[in-house]
Amino acid sequence: MAKKEQTTTPASFEAAIAELESIVAAMERDDLPLEQALASYQRGIDLLRHCQGTLDSAEQRVKVLEQGLLREMNTGENGQEP
Repeated sequence: MAKKEQTTTPASFEAAIAELESIVAAMERDDLPLEQALASYQRGIDLLRHCQGTLDSAEQRVKVLEQGLLREMNTGENGQEP
């Protein structure tokens, strides 16, 4: 009987990466039945999309935090700001 496909959202970005790495390792062993390989591939795509969305969100948060806060450092001869 085929393993039930997981459709849950990972608890964290790190958990998603760990599960994705596990799926890749299992698929690289090339010993999965076709149906399980297809289900694993689909889960991998879902995890990849989740990770990409998480990274995109983090990037947007960083951009918001950086707005108006970053400025070029002007250093004097001794390496100190003037």
